[in-house]
Amino acid sequence: MPVPHDLFQDLSCTKEEIQQKRTKDPLLDSLINKYSLADAEVVKAEQAKSSDDAVLKLKAKRLEVKDKIVRQLQSPS
Repeated sequence: MPVPHDLFQDLSCTKEEIQQKRTKDPLLDSLINKYSLADAEVVKAEQAKSSDDAVLKLKAKRLEVKDKIVRQLQSPS
C-alpha cells in the first residue's frame, strides 16, 4: 500500500524545527506546501495503479521540490 514520504525524516530534522523555519521563510513554507501536494499526487497515482512512467514523472517532480527545499534550508538566512 502506497504511503506518503516522511519529509522531515528525509531532511534529518524534526517537524518542530522545520515548522519554526517555515514561519520565518515564506519561500520555504511555499516549497513545503508544494512538496506535500506532489507527494499526495504520487500516492494517488500509486494507489490508482497508474503507469510506471506516470508515477516516475510524479516522483521526479516531488524530488525536484525536495531538492529546492534542501537548498533553501542550506542557504544563509
